Amino acid sequence: MLAAEKIEVNKDGTRRGLSNLAVQMIAFGGSIGTGLFLGAGSTIHRTGPSIILVYLVIGIFFFLMMRAIGEMMYSDPEQHTFVSFIGKYVNERLGKFAAWSYWLELILAGMAELTAISTYVKYWFPNVSAPIIQVLFLLILSGVNLAMVSSFGKSETFLSGIKVIAILALIAIGIYLVFTHHENPTGTHASWSNLTSGFTMFPNGIHQFIMAFPMVFFAFQGMEFVGITTAETKNPRRVLPKAVNQIIARILLFYIGSLIVIMAITPWKTLNPNQSPFVQIFNLAGIPGASAVINIVVIAAAMSTLNSAIFSTGRHLYQLAQESGSKAMQPFQKVSKSGIPIVSVLFSAGMMLLAPVISSFNSLGAAFSFIASVSSDIYILVCMLTMVAHWKYRHSKDFRADGFKMPSYRWSNPLTIAFFLAIFASLFFSSESFLSALGAVIWSFAFYAVLRRKNTNDLGVEDG
Repeated sequence: MLAAEKIEVNKDGTRRGLSNLAVQMIAFGGSIGTGLFLGAGSTIHRTGPSIILVYLVIGIFFFLMMRAIGEMMYSDPEQHTFVSFIGKYVNERLGKFAAWSYWLELILAGMAELTAISTYVKYWFPNVSAPIIQVLFLLILSGVNLAMVSSFGKSETFLSGIKVIAILALIAIGIYLVFTHHENPTGTHASWSNLTSGFTMFPNGIHQFIMAFPMVFFAFQGMEFVGITTAETKNPRRVLPKAVNQIIARILLFYIGSLIVIMAITPWKTLNPNQSPFVQIFNLAGIPGASAVINIVVIAAAMSTLNSAIFSTGRHLYQLAQESGSKAMQPFQKVSKSGIPIVSVLFSAGMMLLAPVISSFNSLGAAFSFIASVSSDIYILVCMLTMVAHWKYRHSKDFRADGFKMPSYRWSNPLTIAFFLAIFASLFFSSESFLSALGAVIWSFAFYAVLRRKNTNDLGVEDG
């Protein structure tokens, strides 16, 4: 009771129950997922040790974006999502495009994580129906999100903690194997020299190196969840700068630290790109049941991302409802006694129930994968619009000279926009991503055209 009394209640009924640790773990939960534990082998296979440079560059630009988001959220910590600044400072229609597109992207991401969870759980229970597993996990995590916001924070801290422990274990074991000069079954030895022996910047050509950038970019997706927690964070103007400044260094440590250790234990060309590098390294270390251990970690990673997706989609829909003048959106403004936007959370979680439906019809799988890819590509456009919003904010009357300012914004902001644009443009130079990138462009123009031509009351946009 005493702890509950100390939690600040916002004017809209939501509560500031998230601590600094919870906020950082939420960012971990979003940006360190199955891509690292399962997909790192594929990115290493593309570029070898130079993949470290790719992660470093992407990390720096994500840090700059987080500083831009942090500066805007610091100036107005009542906002439930950073995307709202696009409508406020850039253009109302572009704001609605970004908000609804980002909400949809998170819904699809949650559906993908549900599908992944059922796949990993079937490792132990192959006879259990995938839709049943998906519904069960969705109900559990939805229940967590409908409790106090502090309960969500604690659950995310626990789930992200599992991932952090796994990464630290890999790094510790890897360093031990290197210092003991461990001999691998192939006859090679663990050594730091594996990183530099026969090094070339583009071992598979410059095209593969360039295409590694969008792959790594999407691996960092979710870090911006910090910009969705601010309105429910304790002492936001004290916690937000710490969370933003600390999160990037730790994520780079975990990502780059893991990659360095993986490629030091065994020459990168001997890694199987189709198998988790974590499983391969733990097997080399002689850890029994490495596959089962990593399977648990991957389930925790998927649950963490799904948990954050439910939280984020609920807050996005709630913010959209608050900004809307439509009667149809009014129910989504309802806040429970525990400070949760209950209808928005339930509706968003309910949308994710499409995942079990898709799992029941194999023919829908390809369509879902394509739509999810299109939505992910739109995320890059949302990032660019966020940076434009920050530039506009800096030239608005709302600018706080004493705030949490983005460093050297006059060059770092346009440079970040140019980098994100280059990432998006690179998608058109790969047969694997061309159609989804084209779909993102078509979706963007179609959505904006609809908003421009008629008064869409259901989205709360006024014509004119």
